[in-house]
Amino acid sequence: MPVALGGTFDPVHDGHRALFERAFELGDVTIGLTSDELAPKTRHEDRPIRSYERRHSALDEVLSTLATEYDRRYEIRKLTEPTGIATEPQFDVLVISPETKTGGKRINEIRRERGHDPLELEVVDHVYAEDGEIISSTRIVHGEIDEHGNLTPDREGRVRSDCE
Repeated sequence: MPVALGGTFDPVHDGHRALFERAFELGDVTIGLTSDELAPKTRHEDRPIRSYERRHSALDEVLSTLATEYDRRYEIRKLTEPTGIATEPQFDVLVISPETKTGGKRINEIRRERGHDPLELEVVDHVYAEDGEIISSTRIVHGEIDEHGNLTPDREGRVRSDCE
């Protein structure tokens, strides 16, 4: 079954890995990776984003391991618009996170307008850090957690906590 998903993936973390694993469980995977121009427009916060080439390389490393584990194929394609590749007719499933469910519904509206069948929207729950908050790339970039959701020490060697 052809599966699509998309994002900026900067940096890749365990929440992203949960999306990728579910996608590979379902079929061969095509991942839309936001272009350098699109990536800042899809973010809710203003933070630096690595270049498309660097994000592509990091993503490819993670996906190659998972594809081998699940005996699936994958492709990474550049996204230049928010609805991206998922409006193309060849896909059956779109793997999304809870906060992108509205976008998935919009993609299905576009597909219907184009005469394509709607995608099955496969929502993968968030993955939580050890502090009970959602793992996110922004939290990693800000130095709060690592890619696995472990709290990171501050400059004095204390583990950062909002409870202090």
